[in-house]
Amino acid sequence: MQYAKVYFEDVQGGDETPALVKPPIQRIQLTRYAGASGDFNPIHVDEEFARAAGMGGVFAHGMLSMGFLAQSLTDWAGAGRVRKVGVRFAALVRPGDVVTCRGKVLTKSSKDDEHLVDLDVWAENQRGETIITGKATVSLPSRL
Repeated sequence: MQYAKVYFEDVQGGDETPALVKPPIQRIQLTRYAGASGDFNPIHVDEEFARAAGMGGVFAHGMLSMGFLAQSLTDWAGAGRVRKVGVRFAALVRPGDVVTCRGKVLTKSSKDDEHLVDLDVWAENQRGETIITGKATVSLPSRL
């Protein structure tokens, strides 16, 4: 994996991070995520159960989508650079949905030789509907 090399001095308020577009969600992906996370709630993998629960069918684990958002930050800032991510889940992600993760720089600050960038982050589906909103903080290297 090749991470972007972004420096603190090159980032300004209002800058956007590169969009991360994930391929359409597949049912097998939900099963694999259940195994990886230990979250075997049948609402995510059993169509009949999800419909009986009034959910209209299976949907992705919220943390899978959050993981995509965290991946977009790591791809942009680099491994080990994400300091904080907090999100609110706004809509369900269904099999077949394409998730696009985005971010926008809010503020920059430096303290004790750590250069922090605060961002608004969000993810949306192929219909442009917001599925996650949140805030994140990353630490970027300095050229100085």
